[in-house]
Amino acid sequence: MPDSSSVPEIPAGKPWFVYLVRAANGALYCGISDDPHKRFAKHQSGKGARFFHSSPAQALVYIEPCAGKGDALRRERAVKALSKLAKEALVATAVIVAADKASSA
Repeated sequence: MPDSSSVPEIPAGKPWFVYLVRAANGALYCGISDDPHKRFAKHQSGKGARFFHSSPAQALVYIEPCAGKGDALRRERAVKALSKLAKEALVATAVIVAADKASSA
C-alpha cells in the first residue's frame, strides 16, 4: 500500500504548485507559483501580495505540486474555500523541500 504522505507524481512539463505562507499574525495565505520558494522570497521582500502589507510573511509552510497551471488554479480555489482548521491540517502534513536541495536535484 503506498504511503499517503508521499508527494504525488507530476507528469512531464512545467510543474505548478499551490502553497501556503504563514504571516506574522498567524494567518495563512494561499497562492500558486511555478517556483514557490522564489515567490515566498518576493512575499518576504514586500514585492508579493498586498496580503502581507499588514502582517509580513514568516514561513512557507505548505507546497503541493500540480500537473499544470489550470490544475493549480483549481486546487488553489479549493484550498481557499477550506476552513482555517482544514488548512492547518494540510500544514500539519506538509513536506517542504529546502530551496538549496530542490535546485541541486
